[in-house]
Amino acid sequence: MIARRHLILPIAAVIAAPSLPLAAHTPKTSPAAMPERYDDPLGIGLEGWLYPAPVHFFQLSIDGQIVRMAYMDIAPKGTSRNQTVVLLHGKNFDSSYWAGPIEDLSGAGYRVIVPDQIGFNKSSKPDLAYSFDMLAEATINLLGSLQVHEATIIGHSTGGMLAVRIATAFPEHVQKLVLEDPIGLIDYRRYIPPQTTDTLVANERRQTVASYRAFVRHFFPLLPAAAMEPFVEWRMRVAQSSEYERFCKASALTYQMIYREPVRDEYRDIRAKTLMFAGTADESAPLKAYAPPEIAAKIPSIPQAAPDAVKDIPNARLVSVPNVGHVPHLEAPDLFRKTLLDFLAG
Repeated sequence: MIARRHLILPIAAVIAAPSLPLAAHTPKTSPAAMPERYDDPLGIGLEGWLYPAPVHFFQLSIDGQIVRMAYMDIAPKGTSRNQTVVLLHGKNFDSSYWAGPIEDLSGAGYRVIVPDQIGFNKSSKPDLAYSFDMLAEATINLLGSLQVHEATIIGHSTGGMLAVRIATAFPEHVQKLVLEDPIGLIDYRRYIPPQTTDTLVANERRQTVASYRAFVRHFFPLLPAAAMEPFVEWRMRVAQSSEYERFCKASALTYQMIYREPVRDEYRDIRAKTLMFAGTADESAPLKAYAPPEIAAKIPSIPQAAPDAVKDIPNARLVSVPNVGHVPHLEAPDLFRKTLLDFLAG
């Protein structure tokens, strides 16, 4: 196992879950018939929620708690390039949204590994102080258990912050780096006052189908309503779970991690060749609603902050994606696919 700071101790390497077909979860409703509520409970581990490949579990101990990290491991199709690509999800996105890139990358001969981070999606949600160091080491230990010692890391949104930490803490394991609309291009503490965890938990509890649908919509200026509805469905079905309080606490604690652990100063320490995507219509900023209106208006957006961040990376290129919001691989899949595959093969 690869272990740099020995914070995480592997317990049992790989536990397989039942296989699922290679298909993304698709919405069951048309844009004109979006439900006002979801009453079918879903466990906080998204049990039964369809992922685009079989799901396995890597077991570890963190701060004395036994946890399981979910992941997908997709073999290359056709002739293998003998290279691995790791996809790191954003905070409010389950890993089914990687279905397109998984198909593109495996079809181009890459092995693709897609972990759900501890605290998110199908992985365990322990009550502990989350940190990017902890998530980075868990990811590196997972890769070590799979005999992967070097990979291209692709991080979207919060996954972009994690990808930066992995690239700077474990540079020997990062072949190339791709940042898709990463948050953390600024230090949010300069604009947003600190919030208690209780406040953040209470906000999670208040979410309704209508409020969460509006929240998801701001990520996707171009995506049809039906295409973004699965993000609403699983989140609001989880709200019916008996374990919902634990889900809310984990969500609040990971928001605290984002707020308290800026990574912007680490950009100058990135040594891997880097590609950054930035949707020109992306206005995402975590916890922005807690800033006074006059200050919130001054928070730089991702496309505004991206050029300076890229300049700090010794070998990096920025690709601006016109009119697209926070997830270019969903709203501009053709451009994302071509640019990514060209970068990986270059």
